[in-house]
Amino acid sequence: MSPELRPTMRPTIRPVMLLLGALASVVLLAAGCTSGGDQPRAGSTSTPAAAATATPPPRATAAPAPQDRTCHRLTYAQALAPTTTDAPVTCRSSHTSQTYAVGRLATEVGGHLVAVDSPRLQRQVSTTCPQRLAGFLGASPERLRLSMLRAVWFTPTVDASDQGADWFRCDVIAVAAAKQLAPLAGNLKGALRGTGDTYAMCGTAEPGTKGFRRVLCREKHSWRALRTVALAGRSYPGETAAKAAGQKVCQEAGRNVAADALDYKWGYEWPTAQQWAAGQNYGICWAPAS
Repeated sequence: MSPELRPTMRPTIRPVMLLLGALASVVLLAAGCTSGGDQPRAGSTSTPAAAATATPPPRATAAPAPQDRTCHRLTYAQALAPTTTDAPVTCRSSHTSQTYAVGRLATEVGGHLVAVDSPRLQRQVSTTCPQRLAGFLGASPERLRLSMLRAVWFTPTVDASDQGADWFRCDVIAVAAAKQLAPLAGNLKGALRGTGDTYAMCGTAEPGTKGFRRVLCREKHSWRALRTVALAGRSYPGETAAKAAGQKVCQEAGRNVAADALDYKWGYEWPTAQQWAAGQNYGICWAPAS
């Protein structure tokens, strides 16, 4: 390369709050609300005499567990709620979420019942549901991160749990824009298998600029997410280290997709501390869409 020729490279962009990261953060906060912690829930007591003479009160029957592989018409607010009572719809009709896993909560610990809104049980669900999503969609972790598909989860209300409900439900959603879910197309099982980009992540403008918002690549866009940059460690490494981790990687990714290797743009988003706490331990490389 002659001295006067240098690649025109977009300088690294400032971190912006990812809509998907914000969604995960809100879900975690909503699911983490607790009134009783991990303490065993107190049961009723009675004296032997009372037990022998009193007629036991009728016990309500717990609502049945949700069905797997069902579809739903959730709003953005409903998707963020820790519980749900919505009715399923056929996946052939308009819908915004699909249940891809249903399981049972580990409500008994050491012979004692643990409250459904305790951190222990909420950690079980917030770990299990994201782990199962890639397999359902037929995607690698990298492919899933570069899509607009994310997991949300629900558990019974405290009252329903007291009546014996011990289920959890995992749904997949696609975020279309701020506080808006995208309509889904039929059954999403295996939706990220192959080369299609129906649910891939794109941007309406250069990331970090005023006109930027994250959209599905099937919508009008001018930038595209190329790859992710994994950040090591369990604790947030700090902004400086997070910023430095993606410089070389994203510059190379941008050059690889450019029409002219001497004149190209690239961008890099690194996670904030809040996004890291919500589970996003990676940055994202961007380049103008071809």
